[in-house]
Amino acid sequence: MCLAVPVKVVEVEGNRATVEFAGNRRTASLMLVPQAKVGDWVLLHAGFAITVLEEEDARESLRLLGCLPESGREGE
Repeated sequence: MCLAVPVKVVEVEGNRATVEFAGNRRTASLMLVPQAKVGDWVLLHAGFAITVLEEEDARESLRLLGCLPESGREGE
C-alpha cells in the first residue's frame, strides 16, 4: 500500500522545496508540480510532490489521518 501525505511548502529553490509535516521538515522534488509555491499544500509521495491541494482539503486529509490536534492549526 502506498501513502501520500499533505505537506506545506515552506521554501522553494528551483525544482526543490522544503516542506513541513507535523513540525518536521524535509526536501521534496517539485518536478511534477512546478507551479507550487511557498505557502501551498502539496501531496507528497516518495519524496515527490504529486499535486497541489487546497488548504481545506489538506487539513481535512490530515485530520482524517489523525495528524492534527483538535485545534486544527498544526504548524502555525
